[in-house]
Amino acid sequence: MKDHHYKTTITWTGNTGAGTKDYRSYERAHTIAIEGKQDISGSSDPSFRGDKSCYSPEDLLLSSVSACHMLWYLHLCTTAGVVVTAYQDRAEGTMVETSDGGGYFTQVILKPLITLKDATMQAKADELHHEANKLCFIANSVKFSILHEAEYRVEG
Repeated sequence: MKDHHYKTTITWTGNTGAGTKDYRSYERAHTIAIEGKQDISGSSDPSFRGDKSCYSPEDLLLSSVSACHMLWYLHLCTTAGVVVTAYQDRAEGTMVETSDGGGYFTQVILKPLITLKDATMQAKADELHHEANKLCFIANSVKFSILHEAEYRVEG
């Protein structure tokens, strides 16, 4: 087993002068910084007084699940001889808010549109989603179900 370590710095930038005096006195703005990478402007979801033009933790969780799956899937396609020429996922996630104000994701549905070089590879291409889900670091780190509704096109 090999350990991998990650570091990030989250800096709250939403103090409008009164700090967290009350629920409406501050913004949820923050910066996500990782050394050597571009900063990401974050906020809470607009449902929780956040800025809709910034990434929320929920956006980033969904994006992480989708990106991890895609990267494993493309790798597995390579080793299986399935040539993918385009991949775009329109992933969707469902989060339930609980009565105490907390919440949790109940599921994510990955909806990739995948362009294949050869139509005869579609069955194998479809199988590889299950293997990618088993190997995905992020999928293995969450407790909600991750479903797949892939569509395929053939190049040309």
